[in-house]
Amino acid sequence: MTELALSRRNVLAAAGVVLAAGSAAAFASSPAMADQGNMDAALRQLQNALNSLHRATPNKGGHKERAAELVMQAMAEVQAGIDYAAEHGGG
Repeated sequence: MTELALSRRNVLAAAGVVLAAGSAAAFASSPAMADQGNMDAALRQLQNALNSLHRATPNKGGHKERAAELVMQAMAEVQAGIDYAAEHGGG
């Protein structure tokens, strides 16, 4: 494994941890948390997918890393939806 691939994987892993921590903090402070059961479940499932990707063996031609990036984008969108609903009284 090259230093670039290792570095990229470490950056992706750190970004996933930061995003997960931010999501957990948002859950704890979100007044609409009880109203967002499906969105919360989606976010947990995406976090599980990200964790699985991080545990997967390397050498996937960059596809594993790209998948992790897309999962993190999806997590951010789900969290944005939760935040929007909390701000606008949506359930």
